[in-house]
Amino acid sequence: MAAPATQGLARRQFLAHVTSGLAGLAIGSVAGGAAGPAALRAGEAVVDITPPLGIELGGFHRRPGNERRVRAIRQRTVARALVLQQGENRAAICSLEVACVGRQLADGIRAQVAQKAGIPAEHVRVTCTHTHSMPAFCFARQWGAIPEQYMATVQQRAVEAVCRAQEDLAPAELLVGTSRAVGGNHNRTARTWLTDEKFGPDATDATRWLDTTVHALLFPRAGKPALCWYHFSAHAVCYADEQAGPDWPGEVAERVRQNEKLDPGFLQGHCGDVNPGDGKDWRGEIRQSVAAIYPAVKEAIAKAAAVACVPLRSLREEFRLPYDLDRFRSWLERYRGDPKACASGEWVDAGFAEDWYRGNAGRDLKQTHLPISLSALRLGDLAMLFHPAELYSFYGLAIRRDSPFLHTLVVGYTDDMVGYLPDPKAYEAGEYAALTVPKILDYPPFAPTAARQMTAAAVKLLARLR
Repeated sequence: MAAPATQGLARRQFLAHVTSGLAGLAIGSVAGGAAGPAALRAGEAVVDITPPLGIELGGFHRRPGNERRVRAIRQRTVARALVLQQGENRAAICSLEVACVGRQLADGIRAQVAQKAGIPAEHVRVTCTHTHSMPAFCFARQWGAIPEQYMATVQQRAVEAVCRAQEDLAPAELLVGTSRAVGGNHNRTARTWLTDEKFGPDATDATRWLDTTVHALLFPRAGKPALCWYHFSAHAVCYADEQAGPDWPGEVAERVRQNEKLDPGFLQGHCGDVNPGDGKDWRGEIRQSVAAIYPAVKEAIAKAAAVACVPLRSLREEFRLPYDLDRFRSWLERYRGDPKACASGEWVDAGFAEDWYRGNAGRDLKQTHLPISLSALRLGDLAMLFHPAELYSFYGLAIRRDSPFLHTLVVGYTDDMVGYLPDPKAYEAGEYAALTVPKILDYPPFAPTAARQMTAAAVKLLARLR
């Protein structure tokens, strides 16, 4: 469907603004531009969180005594905050270029933001890009210890970023653009898959899927630089060495800064079964990945058109992920019966398995579910659904398909880290995501239908938000 004339005008105005390097764009001339107390205001701040040398990196297995540590800095890493305001309603998104955000860190940031910035904690989202070239701030058995002192520093600087973003608030509009990153990601769990272009009402989780869509969010502002955030689904795992940095999102951002004169924030999508690149390199080769993703981000920016940006609403609710305790009991029985047989595959190695057993032999089996936080943010015709998991592609696409909003972004790794939510086939096949990662994060395995249940709850939450 063709964009209205006002949207085309807004797009040309925005691109002219970027090219000329002017500080602001006239507000109120595009769709959704309300005047007065109902108008949208947006602010952003970026604070450096580049880690010190010597602390542990997360994301890859290393045996005790052979930990993966920061030996050098490839690119600086940041905490980036976006604050949105409409009338008395305010919300904040804080994106950290780290491997994982645990509940302790997320709750600490949200509480301090409420105290120092006055934004209610339930309206604050703390997410991460999931780069595997940075530390993780949640328990991960032999996958990188939590650097407590550095975590405290990150918490302080994340709160600082939100407070500074609030000070940066200015009247704003919202433009949304989309494109497809062909060759920018691949489904790492299957030899063949279908892409979002074929995802319709009859799509099921019996097939493996891939979301190739890039969403770009642009906030032209009165008298201040425009803001840019984009959303894409692909693990940030191109590098596996001991240099710290944001992985492929950092190199894509550098190109956008140089060529589009915008400093983009990144929101990680549903990438539980997705790595960057076209699949010729399983993990994702950096040059090939950036060569495919950057042009798609550029195209999405160029195609951005104005959408309604009011009202601003935020909802949050608890959802209880069901455990598969029968499977968990069978794990305990297998280890007790023959520890030597639990030394590879889903058990990683003998030392890992022994450590897992020591930590879980006395687990309270009356705890049948894991409480998590599902939250959603509405900005007019745009909705963002936040969750703390590594969601398989089908379920992120299903949430977007069934959402009542014109544009829906499904953002993972938010306000906690609970690991993968795969499809039932992953449990039948004994995949790493289904059977090994729960042992790493120290949870019983989730029920094979847990992702389906959370997806249904997410769609209902979006309907309430509407």
